[in-house]
Amino acid sequence: MNTNSKIFVAGSNGLVGSALVRRLEKGGYTNLVTPEIDELDLTDSAAVQGFFEQEKPEYVILAAAKVGGIHANNTYPAEFIYLNLMIQNNVIHQAYLNGVKRLLFLGSSCIYPKLAPQPMKEEHLLTGLLEPTNEPYAIAKIAGLKMCESYNRQYGTRFVAMMPTNLYGPGDNFHPENSHVLPALIRRFHEAKEAGLPEVVVWGTGTPMREFIYVDDMADGCLHVLTLPDDVLDAELCSYPKPNFVNLGTGVDVTIRELAETVKGVVGYSGRLVFDTSKPDGTPRKLMDVSRLKVLGWQASTGLEDGLRNAYQWFLDHRHDFRA
Repeated sequence: MNTNSKIFVAGSNGLVGSALVRRLEKGGYTNLVTPEIDELDLTDSAAVQGFFEQEKPEYVILAAAKVGGIHANNTYPAEFIYLNLMIQNNVIHQAYLNGVKRLLFLGSSCIYPKLAPQPMKEEHLLTGLLEPTNEPYAIAKIAGLKMCESYNRQYGTRFVAMMPTNLYGPGDNFHPENSHVLPALIRRFHEAKEAGLPEVVVWGTGTPMREFIYVDDMADGCLHVLTLPDDVLDAELCSYPKPNFVNLGTGVDVTIRELAETVKGVVGYSGRLVFDTSKPDGTPRKLMDVSRLKVLGWQASTGLEDGLRNAYQWFLDHRHDFRA
């Protein structure tokens, strides 16, 4: 991938997409195509077809998705399955029809069974039932990675998928109801600190374990895989029956209680921490086995506390943009 190659980043304004754009620009890539959602509706088949035929991107990074935490997944299951299927079907198919050299599809660790062995290996996909609270989203992401695999098998494409663990960092969604656990905690502790509240309530028991990767590490890992030599990519990530996707994480997890305590410290909140055990916990543990990515030559470098400090600073700098 040359620095002047035309690269289409779908979803460039989101948490994932904006980090990928930052990483590409840092790497000297200058020919980025990053249409806004009002310029290109990725759920519109005709619009996506017209875009590909006009722009003819050489590389595609598919970071566009409908995403959210437990509350959002429970409230809008139809949107989570429909919108994600439409987006990825349109983009992946047009990438094939227009001769894209490589495509990188971003999924999620929620593709794995609720009770998958820990840590979760790529081979554990489709070996058990999914977590019910995000099943529609997970099914859409499984369909996307299988679509990449199927096009590789039938057409010899180089479409690879990466499954990041829980992401956080600059550009995150800090909505009080529809955000993921970590930005929700950052906002809750900050507002409690400002209001002088005596306690902060966290959903669940605090015992589930979660893995988190700083979003700029995620972007660096994606670029590493996207630029692997042809022979390595073909042998390791584009050959059947090997999984045509790779886990992207740190290989280290913490309990929600430990996470909340760390956020509390970073924000500087001095009140009590209370757990609402009437709220759902979700999957008991979701730890990625990242050995396959390490063999490919990459591992994460940002520690949780350092990443949280960066995320909190970004929140402070932008909190007036999301008052809802």
